[in-house]
Amino acid sequence: MSRIGKMPIEVAKGVDVTIEGNLVTVKGPKGTLEQAYDKAVDVGLSEGRIVVSRRSDQKDHRALHGLTRALIANMVKGVTEGFEKTLEIVGVGYRAQKAGSKLVLSLGYSHPVEMEEPSGITFEVPAVNRVVVKGIDKQQVGEWAARVREKRKPEVYHGKGVRYAGEYVIHKEGKAAKSKK
Repeated sequence: MSRIGKMPIEVAKGVDVTIEGNLVTVKGPKGTLEQAYDKAVDVGLSEGRIVVSRRSDQKDHRALHGLTRALIANMVKGVTEGFEKTLEIVGVGYRAQKAGSKLVLSLGYSHPVEMEEPSGITFEVPAVNRVVVKGIDKQQVGEWAARVREKRKPEVYHGKGVRYAGEYVIHKEGKAAKSKK
């Protein structure tokens, strides 16, 4: 039995969960999320808990069991608390600012890099060298944080670029000077 899959998901107050066919809809104070699941698993709602079970012990059904439970648990957490990823900008002259609904990054290119906020995602700039990506969908938050990081990945010789908060960048040793004989 899947250790993750067999744990029930507690539904917080103010969250409505509906299961129709193979579609789970979670509605909460921050928004609404939907997720389709495979017919190899059963999703049930009883006494304020969501329970996920699998129909057989086949290898692919066991894999879907834990996955489905994790996706639904992330939906419940997303509509109540939300998700966020923090990015740090390291480098002389590298900075971020918010212009309306756009994120404007100065990353050493000849032009500023502009990114429009997609629906369901918000960018916050608490300092010129920090960007916070927030939203209710965990997958979208991670994807958009990766897209911001992609604009200037951390450079291994000097460490400049956009990195996740707390990410450790391994520095390479530079070209060694020639020794005199």
